[in-house]
Parts: sequence; C-alpha cells; structure tokens
Amino acid sequence: MPWTEAGPGAGGHGGRTALLIIDMQNAFFEDEALAVQQEALVAACNGLIDAARRGRAPVLVARTEHLRDGSTWTRSMLDDGQGFIFRGSRQADAVAGLRVDGIDVVTKARDSAFFGTDLAARLRGLDVDHLVLAGVSTHSCVAQTGADAFAHDFRVSYARDAIGSTNQQYAEAMLEIMSVGYRQPVLDRMEAESLFA
Repeated sequence: MPWTEAGPGAGGHGGRTALLIIDMQNAFFEDEALAVQQEALVAACNGLIDAARRGRAPVLVARTEHLRDGSTWTRSMLDDGQGFIFRGSRQADAVAGLRVDGIDVVTKARDSAFFGTDLAARLRGLDVDHLVLAGVSTHSCVAQTGADAFAHDFRVSYARDAIGSTNQQYAEAMLEIMSVGYRQPVLDRMEAESLFA
C-alpha cells in the first residue's frame, strides 16, 4: 500500500484519539528551511487543534527545553560545549500564532516526547490509544516520538500537512519507513481532522 494513504493503524481502535503537537518553537524555525514553512505549519496545526477541541479530544504540546547548567544537554551539545533552547528563553517559546494557550505541556530534553517524560502515563490516564502527530521535525523529533509510541503500544497517524522538516528527502524517507514498517499512516488534513469527529 502506498505510504501516503491511510492503512493499518488508522481508526478501528477502542480508546480515544489525541493530538500531540511537537516542537513548534521559535528555535527550530531559525533554520531557513523551516522558516519558509512556518506560516503554513502554524495554520495546519491550528486547524488540527480546532478539530480536536470540537471533538473533545485531548490535545498536548511537547516542547524541548534545556537547563543552562548542562544537566539536560545531549551528548552532541556536551561535545560542542554549547546548549540550545534554554528554559525561559525566546527560543523555547511557541511560534507566533500557534493557539496553544491552556493546552497541557510535555517538557522534553530529547527527540522523543516519551523519553524521560510521563507522556505514556498521561495518555493512558486519558484512555488514549491513538495519537495524531504534528510539528517538527519530521525525520527527528516527530519520527522518534512515533517510534516510541509504537513501543508503548499506541497507534499513530501523521498529519502530513502539519509536519515540517529541514530536509525534505530525509522526511519523505522517514515517513515511508514509519508508514510501512510501523504501520503508522500518513494522512492529509481532512483525514487527520476526521479522526477527532
């Protein structure tokens, strides 16, 4: 089955579907490849948020934050002697126009929103078994979160119009891997929004 079509893992589940918006923060849009996508991604994410709210589906935001003391830095940050996205900085803020006020936040320090967080427990507490993923970047934080969701036995769908990447070739390859290997379909905007109806 082509990876751009809904396949196994879309619908047909017993629990609730939740929306997870990943890393829609100023720091990531400093990259020119993402900066040109910002307006469209914000609009697509807001559309999903609105659809989830109409359907009374849970919405969560995953945000990357690091501490200045280096205790949360990745291996590459430590090797380079330079941190990134410090708590309380403008880099850590949500991008302009993204309507996330009042939405529950998952703070992470690695690519996956599951690593070192209570996300899995939160989702289970909300009776969620299916996640719709949106945000950046496709081939890193979004895909790592999708892979870890699979390991935690959650179904996953990717909202194609609401995810962006700094490298389109990597993004396309990763979506194919996730769709075929993990049975996590890539949906267009209407298909993704319909999961919250």
